[in-house]
Amino acid sequence: MRNAIVTSEGDRIRWVELPGREPVRVYVHGLGATSPAYFTGTAVHPLLAGHRSLLIDLLGHGHSDRPTSFGYTLEDHADALAAALTAADVSGAELIAHSMGGSVAIVLASRHPHLVSRLVLVDANLDPLPRVPGAAGSSGIAAYTEEEFLDGGWAEVRDRVGAHWWSTMRLAGREALHRSATHLVAGTVPTMRELLLDLKIPRTFLLPEADGPLPGADELRAAGVSVVAIRDCGHNIMLDNPRDFAHATADALA
Repeated sequence: MRNAIVTSEGDRIRWVELPGREPVRVYVHGLGATSPAYFTGTAVHPLLAGHRSLLIDLLGHGHSDRPTSFGYTLEDHADALAAALTAADVSGAELIAHSMGGSVAIVLASRHPHLVSRLVLVDANLDPLPRVPGAAGSSGIAAYTEEEFLDGGWAEVRDRVGAHWWSTMRLAGREALHRSATHLVAGTVPTMRELLLDLKIPRTFLLPEADGPLPGADELRAAGVSVVAIRDCGHNIMLDNPRDFAHATADALA
């Protein structure tokens, strides 16, 4: 387990590192997840293995520290991730990033362009979302005030999201989970979609085929973003269909 101090208070981001050749590949998880649990199986797939790979946990999640004074905006997450990558002597990395992690990766590429050479976004959030009381995921978490979430809302979320997601969500700090969800649904200015359109690096967006056409896909393609639908999967593409995920990711990084 590697680590780096990423805040002035001494908070640490941690990651599992696989040795290999350049360019470095950085795997970034989504809300309430952890990269080793979500990405190890595909990071070592024959089509993807052999590169130096960092399976990194965002601040507040997984094995990383859970400061209660941290803001957990997408920009905060991106800057903390940038500090960790810099400490790890990483530049020009290929980022494979899921869900909220994809949003963070877009902001990272916009704010710290020297750190990112390619993006593979795995069903990432590109637009602001409504707050929906009773929903699973970020929209439901953000529907609580922080006080409500800490006072028992987290238990309601636990019961809604199910055992699989809760197995990693329970590792996140509760303030981190709520603030991350709240800022994710609020999005960024410009939006994550607008930032993605403006980037000049190779970009691929993977989505479940069953979700139907990606909103705004034509505009993304016109800007050079490759949009790829993956069959036989839900939101967690790398877990649901690791074979097709590995093939699509290897094609994106070729």
